[in-house]
Amino acid sequence: MYRKDGENYFIVDAHVALWDARPENQRNIHGKQFIDCFYDYHRNLSPESELWPYEDYLYYGGERLMKDLFVDGYVDHAIFQPARLGAFYRTGFGQTEEAFALTRKHHGKLTYNHYFDPRFEEAGLDRLREDAARFGLQGVKLYTAEWKGDSRGYKLDDPWTYRYLETCRELGIRNIHIHKGPTIRPLDRDAFDVADVDKAATDFTDLNFVVEHCGLPRLEDFCWIATQEPNVHAGLAVAIPFMHTRPRYFAQIIGELLYWLGEDRIQFSSDYALWTPRWLVERFVDFRIPADMDEYPQLTVAQKKKILGLNAAAMYGIDVPAECRLPEEAVA
Repeated sequence: MYRKDGENYFIVDAHVALWDARPENQRNIHGKQFIDCFYDYHRNLSPESELWPYEDYLYYGGERLMKDLFVDGYVDHAIFQPARLGAFYRTGFGQTEEAFALTRKHHGKLTYNHYFDPRFEEAGLDRLREDAARFGLQGVKLYTAEWKGDSRGYKLDDPWTYRYLETCRELGIRNIHIHKGPTIRPLDRDAFDVADVDKAATDFTDLNFVVEHCGLPRLEDFCWIATQEPNVHAGLAVAIPFMHTRPRYFAQIIGELLYWLGEDRIQFSSDYALWTPRWLVERFVDFRIPADMDEYPQLTVAQKKKILGLNAAAMYGIDVPAECRLPEEAVA
């Protein structure tokens, strides 16, 4: 929980990871390219005081994750959104067993989402059913630009992806998180295009589609889709650290999201360990849209509370202490 000026903020970090990108886990040069690109994002968008040494960044482990999020970072609940990247890493990039073990050990603090890849076809559907039962899945994280053999990506509206989404519906997996944001070397930029979200959201109105990174750099396309699809939500991972390096750009991002989607469909994400949540939470609570950008109204305390945690808590059924809830008039 974060407290400032007499206000209590319930924090849900809706996009965190526990990865292993050490050389011994890199399957090929692409594994190094990927983590190096991650580190460049971290280095270029973080305050100097928050920079990690490169070696620490390759693998940090569960103990540090728990400290950075829950001891130092004000986080009340965090949601794992792993990326497999099996073509680049021997045991995968996101560490399933370690992350799930943390989730079981710290019940009530962590939710583990998993992943699927529709290119595994029927065998992958069987695995999805097994994973749903084992992990108690409420959500999945999709990386549509992931490589598999000669394929360098897939789309949400591919026939096999629809089979998987239908299976998610049957299994009660309601929250579909999709990386639709800046490309990461060596993945292909166009494989993260947001256009396929439109059709899938129309055809699966009972599923939530959380577009991580809110479609950047395709913000306008994303907003036009999301305004007509009420089951499409925006995740602020990658967008929110621009408060530090490009505050006017972030003001535009959050202003457009509030205009098109409204305050109930935006979720805070640190994208840990790309960034740590502490400084992001502090700066977001203090953030003000520049006075000369008057086409956007100032963010209210109630809006900040919803974005920082209440929206994701509602989606995942996370209990919020009474002192952190909004008055009924603010919820309506």
